This record gives sequence, C-alpha cells and structure tokens, in this order.
Amino acid sequence: MGSVSRVGVAGVVLAAGAGRRFGMPKALVEHRGMLLVDRAARALADGGCAPVVVVLGAAADEVRERAELTGATVVVNPDWATGMGSSLRVAIDALTSTDADSAVVLPVDMPGIGADAVRRVAELAGPAALAAAAHDGRRSHPVLLGREHWAGARAAATGDAGARGYLRDREVVLVPCDDISAGFDVDRPEDLPPDGT
Repeated sequence: MGSVSRVGVAGVVLAAGAGRRFGMPKALVEHRGMLLVDRAARALADGGCAPVVVVLGAAADEVRERAELTGATVVVNPDWATGMGSSLRVAIDALTSTDADSAVVLPVDMPGIGADAVRRVAELAGPAALAAAAHDGRRSHPVLLGREHWAGARAAATGDAGARGYLRDREVVLVPCDDISAGFDVDRPEDLPPDGT
C-alpha cells in the first residue's frame, strides 16, 4: 500500500449529471444515510487520494448546501448537460496545477465501490499508469489515469463517454476487485440495493 498514502494520487468524483432516468441528480440521492456524492468522495479520500476533486453541475448549489464533502475541492462544470466528458475535462483542468502524478476517477453512481477498491487500483499509480478495477472480468471503475494520459484523455472526452474512447485504444491494466467491491451503477431508484444488504 506504500504508494497510496503519498500525496500524488488525486481522486475525482464525476457528479455533475441531472440523473434524468433516476428522476433527480444522483449526487443528491441518499443511500444508507449518506448522499452518494459524499460516499464517493469518502471512498477516494479513505483510499488514499489527495486532493479529491468533486465535479458538480446540475443542482450544484443544492448539492453544496446538503453535502458534507469534507476536505474535497468542489469545481462546477458549466457544460454538464453535454455529458460526462465535459466533467472529466473540468476535473483534469483542476488537477493540472497540483503535484498529482495520477488520478483515480469514480462516477458518483457506483455506491458499491469503497476505499478498498480505490486503494487496490491506486497501488499502480504513476505518471504512465493506466489501470481500472475489473468486476466480473470486465473493465469497471475506479479508473486510474497517470498524468501522461491526462491530455489525451481530456481531448477524447466527449459526450457521455468520459475516457472510454481513450482507454479502448490502449492497454489498460485490469485489477480484479470482485472480492472487495461491487461494480454496479445506479441509473434508476430500483438499482439501489436495499439498506439491509
């Protein structure tokens, strides 16, 4: 775990969407007594990421008012309606002035990802790193982008694809995480697991 505790691995929460299919911005969804945006930011921080950048967009003022986001740097994506790609660009822009050599990226709607998965993926951190958690043998989140990939990922981030197109053309180290996390995402209220499970 040595490399994870050092400053140099940033965390990014992509939490700007309106959550149309869910019926509300997913950053404001409460699950097990915590907003999803706080859950994601805490997973990154507890997993050793610093700084943690949270990208807001839809209902940004309400999210700021209701969320704790302790220790996180909040940035607002004015173009959030164009999709996740613009949020990734805003996050990368916010990180370029830091000394981070890698960034662990986590969408707000994956409450099954906790600090253990973040820590495991972040163990591969470095300027040239390109890695992602794997669930059921498929690439999932969180995704680790070394600083050398930020410009390319930023240029490729359009629409709702985020870094998907950039990653598709490159060798990404897959880090099996089925034993410590669940790779589902929450698109609709029924996707949230019951509080007791």
